[in-house]
Amino acid sequence: MLSHAAEDYLKSIYKLQEKEGKVSTGILAEYLDVKPASATGMIKKLKSMNLVRHERYQGVTLTKAGKAIALEIIRHHRLLELYLYKALGVPWDGVHDEAEKLEHVISEEVEARMDEILGYPTEDPHGSPIPDKNGVLPETSSIPMTELQDGQSCVVAEVSDNDSALLRHLGSFNLYPGTAFRVIEVAPFDGPFTIDIAGQQAVIGREVAKNIYVGKVNEAVRV
Repeated sequence: MLSHAAEDYLKSIYKLQEKEGKVSTGILAEYLDVKPASATGMIKKLKSMNLVRHERYQGVTLTKAGKAIALEIIRHHRLLELYLYKALGVPWDGVHDEAEKLEHVISEEVEARMDEILGYPTEDPHGSPIPDKNGVLPETSSIPMTELQDGQSCVVAEVSDNDSALLRHLGSFNLYPGTAFRVIEVAPFDGPFTIDIAGQQAVIGREVAKNIYVGKVNEAVRV
């Protein structure tokens, strides 16, 4: 059996690989908040188990077997988040840390039971897609909020769940998955976004906007 740490590495490589392609040891170490030497050691171990590919100066990628394990852990995590949120009433900014603790230890029977009770969901409380039991992720077409322009309207599709304070901040504006808003103005020189949410204006900084993904984007409407 893999250690919890090894599973965390595979999950993290998957997430970074989706954004960056091949993942450098330095980026992986920073993402996991470990020393580069520790990341190098784990990568060597995972490579010996045929779970990752790694060539010097070329970064690390998952093998088919490594990807399957990563998606299984991600499935556990996101099902747990949704179960904690819907069944137990844990706030959406608190489910991530709890799911991190439990994702490695739940049985396949418990996973299947949660899936059934929740109605075979396709998204977690933050809008992130849940892999199905075969490790297939639902297709998404969302884009970062940072790509929006003045006058465009859209719906929040997904938000990053890694920062509880960020989630509480977004919650204070009611910027949950499914919330519709319109961009009033994008300030120049990488400035903030002024948006309208059901008649209420909010100013969203660019660093925050990088953690928000949107869908159902309509063409800009000048008013």
